[in-house]
Amino acid sequence: MSCFTRLTNGFSKKLRNHAAALALYFAWCNFCRIHKTLRVTPAMEAGLATMPHDAEWIVGLVDAAAPKPAKPGLKPGSKPTRARS
Repeated sequence: MSCFTRLTNGFSKKLRNHAAALALYFAWCNFCRIHKTLRVTPAMEAGLATMPHDAEWIVGLVDAAAPKPAKPGLKPGSKPTRARS
């Protein structure tokens, strides 16, 4: 993988970024990529999945786990005020 190569654009300088890149790679290998000798994905062979997934499925999992963005204009930790009519 290119993230193991030093001093290139693919090199992860932070441990957190490196772990995230590896997690995406392993998810793709196990759930999306069809193994040549098994003729199914490793997750299907293990009984964890019934069909091969695509990269959009992984992106959906990442989006679902990501924290929701704050409303624009609010400072972190501040409470919104109600408009009085």
